[in-house]
Amino acid sequence: MAASSPREIVLVDSPDRVGLIHRITGVLAAHRLNIEANHEFVDTASRHFFFRAEVTSVAGEVAVAALQAELLRVLEGARVRVVRGEPQPIVVCATREPHCLGELLLLDACGELPGRIQAVVSNHDDLRGLVERFGVPFHHVPHEAVSRADHEASFLRAIDRHAPQVVVLARYMRVLSEEFIAHYPQRIINIHHSFLPAFAGASPYRQAFDRGVKLIGATAHFVTAELDAGPIIAQDVIAVDHSHTPERMAQAGRDVEKLVLAKAVRLVLEERVFIHGGRTVVFG
Repeated sequence: MAASSPREIVLVDSPDRVGLIHRITGVLAAHRLNIEANHEFVDTASRHFFFRAEVTSVAGEVAVAALQAELLRVLEGARVRVVRGEPQPIVVCATREPHCLGELLLLDACGELPGRIQAVVSNHDDLRGLVERFGVPFHHVPHEAVSRADHEASFLRAIDRHAPQVVVLARYMRVLSEEFIAHYPQRIINIHHSFLPAFAGASPYRQAFDRGVKLIGATAHFVTAELDAGPIIAQDVIAVDHSHTPERMAQAGRDVEKLVLAKAVRLVLEERVFIHGGRTVVFG
């Protein structure tokens, strides 16, 4: 059986104007590229255009640099990226809770994650056994008895050695500094154990219980300098009732958290997420 042609992903976001689709498809045709899947969207409030296409070549290997340069030339002021549709390296950061990390490790082991986990970095040693069962390197970078700046420097060194495209916070329970976040801008994904913006901060399930809520949820978002305020990638909820204790709510919440984080990681690794101001455009 012949190997399938490598797939490229073409990403464009631009102020909206007449003829954008015509210009894009004209360039793709000139490069003898076949569109296998595409999505487009216009934000009518800001008059901004978003486009994602998966393309394959009918004439051999795609000249990525030339294709990107030609799209930039005809689209005048647009942001354009052309990336190879292949698994991207990721590093996962965790503390002591195993549910989100375990879900990602399992998906990776089964080949169901559009990326490869290069390592897990943690400020505690509790999850080493879980991680090493999957044959993934585990780096313990303790935070005790060191300054925040020194700890973050050591943490970054552990991450950087694996050159990840994306960093995933799988219930990593330390607030990151602005300097740390700037090292991986728009490339750090966090899972928050509540349906943001409600019940942000500490003890969200206790807050939810005290308010008698009937839905609890989880939110995956990009990390920004403002705590729990980054652009949202994915969310989901689950119904609860008066019989749920805070502990049962937390268990139900963990089930939602791991699924929402896995979904967000998939979307980002597949280049389906555009950041537009404080919001996202997500092509499912």
